[in-house]
Amino acid sequence: MFQKILIANRGEIALRIIRACHEMGIRTVAVYSDVDKDSLHVQYADEAYCIGKAPANESYLNIPRIIAACEISDAEAIHPGYGFLAENSHFAEVCESCNIKFIGPTHASIDQMGDKANARELAERIGVPTVPGSEGVVETIEEAQVLAKKAGYPLIVKASAGGGGRGMRVAHTEISLQNAFNTARAEAEACFGNPDVYIEKYVMDPRHVEVQILADEHGNVIHLGERDCTMQRRHQKLIEESPSPVVDEDMRKRMGDAACKLAHESKYSSAGTVEFLVDKNKDFYFMEMNTRVQVEHSVTELATGIDIIRQQISIAFGEPLKLKQEDIKIEGWTIECRINAEDPAKNFMPSPGTITKYIPAGGPGVRIDGAAYQGYKIPPNYDSMIAKLMVHGRDRMSAIRRMLRALGEYQIEGVKTTIPFQYDLVKHPSFVRGTRYSTHFVDELMSKI
Repeated sequence: MFQKILIANRGEIALRIIRACHEMGIRTVAVYSDVDKDSLHVQYADEAYCIGKAPANESYLNIPRIIAACEISDAEAIHPGYGFLAENSHFAEVCESCNIKFIGPTHASIDQMGDKANARELAERIGVPTVPGSEGVVETIEEAQVLAKKAGYPLIVKASAGGGGRGMRVAHTEISLQNAFNTARAEAEACFGNPDVYIEKYVMDPRHVEVQILADEHGNVIHLGERDCTMQRRHQKLIEESPSPVVDEDMRKRMGDAACKLAHESKYSSAGTVEFLVDKNKDFYFMEMNTRVQVEHSVTELATGIDIIRQQISIAFGEPLKLKQEDIKIEGWTIECRINAEDPAKNFMPSPGTITKYIPAGGPGVRIDGAAYQGYKIPPNYDSMIAKLMVHGRDRMSAIRRMLRALGEYQIEGVKTTIPFQYDLVKHPSFVRGTRYSTHFVDELMSKI
């Protein structure tokens, strides 16, 4: 097994990886920007190196400095976590060229499956259901208009290299299509350095359901069931749960088989997530593949008892999967709320600052993945997530009651948080029923306030 791993990330995911490594007897190396010098991932790692100033392009996105830290520390591998460089094929390629193991898929797999247009083409070729749309990248507004006449409105324009809701615009008319096309391309260029977009028929009132897969370097692929990520705001996930309230055993098998087929056909290895849209008729359509560990991977860990980070590391070392598909069981029900330093009353404006009081929830069936503590200063430079609050119960109603109890216990002062808003969402009748909301639910709810 690896003797030492560098974690090219920060916050809760860096701490999560450090903990997995320590349980495996692996030494860890943290990298950090100057504003993160007091972060827990710096304190918990065996070694830590400052790689620059707060702006991400001077630190967490600075490939030469990360590689230098890896070489100075004699780390054999780099785990990118999620965000930052996790789906950067150039970074993966640089690691490979420097004889450093990238804990994730190969750069070729990232190029193929991390690019949404390429992944869609593969899905269509192997018979995985896709939403009707362009066969690949749409280069001009004229091409977009021709497609619109064939498919009809509404349409959604998506960045090929996108993620997190960026580079996505919905068009309902020919006039709005031109604006959506130009805006999506500009945002894609600004966020991802790649202006390419593709276009799909817009599925009305969909559910967002994703399947977690594990694939090793020996051709073995399994899935760990599904997560429902429908409760989101502006394409940013707020609540995730496993299993999904709208997926039965037959649908779970078909979605899982489709996800595994995509991974196998693309010669994918590592942990990955295949995301689907589900319409009112329970027909599902491939949306994209995330070639990294997800923020919400821990929902599946609680639901199945499988440590996904540990599996990632073992796969990267070249070990074959020891799990078979028949070993995978979803036990009970798991729900996660993302706790962010944001003010819902002010359109979720980020609320950086010093945490003056921090009392986490606890008790049976509660897990918190975070890196905050009393006295910790949340910088304004990065994502505003404080922690992921997860609960597990014997069934969905038990999990809902446990989540309400945990949200009620969780005390954070000094910054605004989404805890009160999450509490209202979890107890909302539509969420409690489980089947009567779509990805638009939160945005529609907010528009009425």
